[in-house]
Amino acid sequence: MSDDFNMSMRKFLKQVGVTSQQAIEEAMRNAGDTTGQSYTAKVVLTVDGLDLEHTVTGQITGREDG
Repeated sequence: MSDDFNMSMRKFLKQVGVTSQQAIEEAMRNAGDTTGQSYTAKVVLTVDGLDLEHTVTGQITGREDG
Protein backbone atom coordinates (compact mmCIF):
# COMPACT_ATOMS: atom_id res chain seq x y z
CA MET A 1 0.00 0.00 0.00
CA SER A 2 1.11 3.56 -0.63
CA ASP A 3 2.58 5.94 1.92
CA ASP A 4 -0.40 8.28 1.43
CA PHE A 5 -2.81 5.44 2.21
CA ASN A 6 -0.87 4.43 5.32
CA MET A 7 -0.73 8.01 6.60
CA SER A 8 -4.44 8.62 6.02
CA MET A 9 -5.27 5.32 7.74
CA ARG A 10 -3.11 6.14 10.76
CA LYS A 11 -4.57 9.66 11.00
CA PHE A 12 -8.13 8.29 10.92
CA LEU A 13 -7.43 5.59 13.51
CA LYS A 14 -5.72 8.09 15.83
CA GLN A 15 -8.76 10.38 15.58
CA VAL A 16 -11.08 7.44 16.36
CA GLY A 17 -8.99 6.43 19.37
CA VAL A 18 -8.62 9.89 20.86
CA THR A 19 -12.22 11.02 20.39
CA SER A 20 -13.58 7.67 21.60
CA GLN A 21 -11.50 7.84 24.77
CA GLN A 22 -12.70 11.38 25.43
CA ALA A 23 -16.35 10.36 24.95
CA ILE A 24 -16.01 7.35 27.27
CA GLU A 25 -14.27 9.40 29.97
CA GLU A 26 -17.02 12.05 29.82
CA ALA A 27 -19.74 9.40 30.06
CA MET A 28 -17.98 7.86 33.07
CA ARG A 29 -17.77 11.25 34.79
CA ASN A 30 -21.46 11.93 34.10
CA ALA A 31 -22.46 8.48 35.40
CA GLY A 32 -21.12 9.20 38.88
CA ASP A 33 -19.66 6.33 40.88
CA THR A 34 -18.77 3.52 38.46
CA THR A 35 -16.32 1.78 40.77
CA GLY A 36 -16.41 -1.98 40.38
CA GLN A 37 -18.83 -1.88 37.47
CA SER A 38 -18.06 -3.34 34.07
CA TYR A 39 -19.45 -2.06 30.79
CA THR A 40 -19.61 -3.76 27.42
CA ALA A 41 -18.35 -1.46 24.69
CA LYS A 42 -18.93 -1.98 20.99
CA VAL A 43 -17.57 -0.15 17.96
CA VAL A 44 -18.98 -0.74 14.49
CA LEU A 45 -16.80 0.46 11.63
CA THR A 46 -18.26 0.92 8.17
CA VAL A 47 -16.62 2.45 5.12
CA ASP A 48 -18.82 4.08 2.48
CA GLY A 49 -18.17 2.61 -0.94
CA LEU A 50 -16.61 -0.56 0.44
CA ASP A 51 -18.36 -3.71 1.55
CA LEU A 52 -17.05 -3.37 5.09
CA GLU A 53 -18.69 -3.71 8.46
CA HIS A 54 -16.22 -4.51 11.24
CA THR A 55 -17.33 -4.87 14.87
CA VAL A 56 -15.07 -4.76 17.91
CA THR A 57 -16.42 -5.50 21.39
CA GLY A 58 -14.74 -5.38 24.76
CA GLN A 59 -15.13 -4.61 28.43
CA ILE A 60 -14.41 -1.33 30.18
CA THR A 61 -14.09 -1.31 33.97
CA GLY A 62 -15.50 1.62 35.90
CA ARG A 63 -13.08 4.17 37.18
CA GLU A 64 -12.18 4.80 40.77
CA ASP A 65 -12.51 8.42 41.74
CA GLY A 66 -9.88 9.88 43.91
